[in-house]
Order: sequence, then C-alpha cells, then structure tokens
Amino acid sequence: MNILYFLVQQTMFFSIPLLVVALGGMFSERSGVINIALEGTMIIGAFTGILFINTVQQFLSGQIVLLLAAFVSIIAGILVSLLHAYASINLKANQIISGTAINMLAPALAVYIARMIRTVQQIPFINQFRIEKVPLFGDIPFIGNLFFRNTYITTYIGFLILALSAFFLYKTRFGLRLRSCGEHPQAADSAGINVYVMRYIGVMVSGALAGLGGLVFVIPTSIEFNPDVSGYGFLALAVLIFGQWKPGRILAAAFFFGLMKAISSSYSGIDFMKAIHIPSYIYKMIPYIATLIVLAFSSKKSQAPQSAGIPFDKGRR
Repeated sequence: MNILYFLVQQTMFFSIPLLVVALGGMFSERSGVINIALEGTMIIGAFTGILFINTVQQFLSGQIVLLLAAFVSIIAGILVSLLHAYASINLKANQIISGTAINMLAPALAVYIARMIRTVQQIPFINQFRIEKVPLFGDIPFIGNLFFRNTYITTYIGFLILALSAFFLYKTRFGLRLRSCGEHPQAADSAGINVYVMRYIGVMVSGALAGLGGLVFVIPTSIEFNPDVSGYGFLALAVLIFGQWKPGRILAAAFFFGLMKAISSSYSGIDFMKAIHIPSYIYKMIPYIATLIVLAFSSKKSQAPQSAGIPFDKGRR
C-alpha cells in the first residue's frame, strides 16, 4: 500500500504542471493561435519565480512566498506571451517559427541574467513548501494518504485552474467567443466579435498558465533551478493533442503522462521495478516512448480548432 501512496504522490508532482501548461495551450489554440512557445514560457516563469523565492526567503517564509512567486511567474509568462501574440496576430508571422524563436531565446536569456546576478546559472532555494498533512482531509482513510499528505498547495491550484477553465470555456459568453475565433474567425468578426482582442486574451492566458506551470514543475522536484524544464513544454503539447483540446480529456492525458514520468523518475524507490534490473536509461525513455505511441494512434482522430495557426485577415471573407 505504501508503494501505491508513493506512486500516486509522485504522479501528482509530474501531472499537475502538465495539466496547467496544457490548459494554457488549449486557450491559445482555441482562440486560433498555435503556441509552440510553451517550453520557453515555462523556463521564464520558473526562472523568475525561483529567483523571487531566492531573494525573499530571507525575509519571508511559508506558503505566502510560494503564492507570491506564482504571481511573479504568471506576470512573466504573460509578458513573454505578448511577444508571440504580437508576432502572430499583428505581424501575421508564422506561428511555429515565432514560438520556436521564444523557445531558443528563453533559456539563453535566463542563463545570461542568472550569471549577471549570481555569477552562476543555478538558482538555489529552500523548499519549505511541502505540506506533510492537510488538516482534517489528511485523516480521511485511504484518500487522505493519496491526496492530502506530502503534497503542495500548487496541486490544488492546478485542480482549481482545471475547474475554472472548463467553466469559462463552456459556460460563459467569453468561452463561446473564444472558441468561435478558433473555428470560424470571419463569422465571429461578422457577429461583432473583435477577433484580435480575443486571440490576444487567449495567448495571454496561455502565457500566464505556462509561466505558472514552470514554477509548479520545479518546486516539488528540485532545490535549485538550472534553466531547463526537461522538455515539459513539448510534453504538454502532446497532452493537449491527446486531450483533444478539451479540459476533461486533458486531465486524463496529463495523469497518464505524469504516471509515465513518475515511473521513469522513481523506479529505484519501487522494489519490484528495481529487482527487474532493467537499465536506468530504459526507464528514462518511458515518457517519450509513450508520447510517440499515443500520438501515433491518436493523431488520425485529432480535431484541432479549424483556424488554429491561420492568421486572421479582417478584410478577407
């Protein structure tokens, strides 16, 4: 039973950032803008958030530091996303190239600033954010051990974002307008919807969640930030595609890939896996092999928003 608790807790650590970032990509692509820059945005979000924690931990402590760092990461993600939005929406640049440029710029920029401030690129922090037991909920038999012990507040923030995403996307006028801009922007424009504004909002929400996702990824898995998020931005794109741009399916996909990542990272702590004597690099390959297999079987049924990646021209009908 302890193995089950351990595996579920590790899966949560890896699944929540995938969920948050993939939901961010969903908002962007639902508006009609492909956001390949999730990886770079995660790096900038994680960098600014961890730098903030490193700076203020000598003055503040507790969960308030993590919440403030999350806000900093969100702002940083929005600022990065504005670059992609301007290039994709105003300049009508190729959205893949724009996103790739940000992915290349982000780690170099983070390394440069880190070395300028600290002379080294690693930024350490004290992980004081783990919650050993959530009051009351942690005492619930079985469920308490699975979801309310050895956890982080970012886990619950991730589920809150999921609920809000589903609500805004399907139950509000904003969500209807956003989806219409990604499916039939000319029709949306003729109905009086400002497609440019809606696409800007979609990309900015995407940047905010990707920036937050970068911090959410680093906090449970490390005690320092070295400008890298282990390809999680690209893995989040696979989660988005496998999840068919729908919040519920994205949740299932995030947990599947999170489980694969947990196995690859924690196999040495699971006795029966350790006893098999499979080389460690085989375990490390599991998430990426699973990604290729899943995409190979699901890509034919993939139904992306019809106008995703197509620049909107107001004068064209």
